[in-house]
Amino acid sequence: MFYMPFIVLAALILLSGIRVAQEYQRSIIFKLGRYTGIKGPGIYWLIPLIERQQKVDIRTRTVDLEQQETITRDSVTIKVNAVLWFKIIDPESAIIKVANYNNAVYQFSVSALRNIIGQHTLDEVLRDREQINNTLKKIVDESTEPWGVKIEMVEMKDVEIPEGMQRAMAREAEAIREKRARIVKAEAELDASIKLTQGAKEMEASPIALELRRMQMLSEIGIDNNTTTIVLVPSDFAQAARSFTDWTNQRLTQPSHKPDTQ
Repeated sequence: MFYMPFIVLAALILLSGIRVAQEYQRSIIFKLGRYTGIKGPGIYWLIPLIERQQKVDIRTRTVDLEQQETITRDSVTIKVNAVLWFKIIDPESAIIKVANYNNAVYQFSVSALRNIIGQHTLDEVLRDREQINNTLKKIVDESTEPWGVKIEMVEMKDVEIPEGMQRAMAREAEAIREKRARIVKAEAELDASIKLTQGAKEMEASPIALELRRMQMLSEIGIDNNTTTIVLVPSDFAQAARSFTDWTNQRLTQPSHKPDTQ
């Protein structure tokens, strides 16, 4: 049984080379320092003492970009934080072409966030968040593509504005709402005056309609149970007064004729 220790040693060496990668993992294999390929998921075997591996998680990762204090294009200091989602699509490049892809992606995303905020005004940052997110995603994705990293989404979570600017924006919003209210009121008064003018013309053409309106007004006043004394003047009096005024004005405007003296 002289060979038994050697057999056991050989079996242990062979067993020590067995590796297992999960479904969401890929193993980058190096033989004596040189890249030879990618293995996994599942079970595979490495040459002990000659081959080594470095595993990469290919699932989507979430990274919080810490709050950044930056200045907008219109010289307003704001604080912005964001969230970044990315995944590894090329494990070979993620390991060989960049020393630490997590830190590289984070640092570049923070720098790009500060730069893109500086290219927009405060109103654009508050109003066009979706457009800014898409632009930021495109910039970061193009720069990290050589590292085998795919940027899936970028979202700004919060924009912190100085208190003085918040008060100014509140006053501006209040002034805009007051302006709209006055415009609506003026338009309503204009429409009402047009309708009243049309109604007056209809009543002028029909005295009966005017009498009906008088009766309706009396019924509306009576609903309130008030003690107001109302004296109704027939519409014929108003028409007679108008006719007399027109006749008087006509007589005053006619030239006087003096009798000829012989």
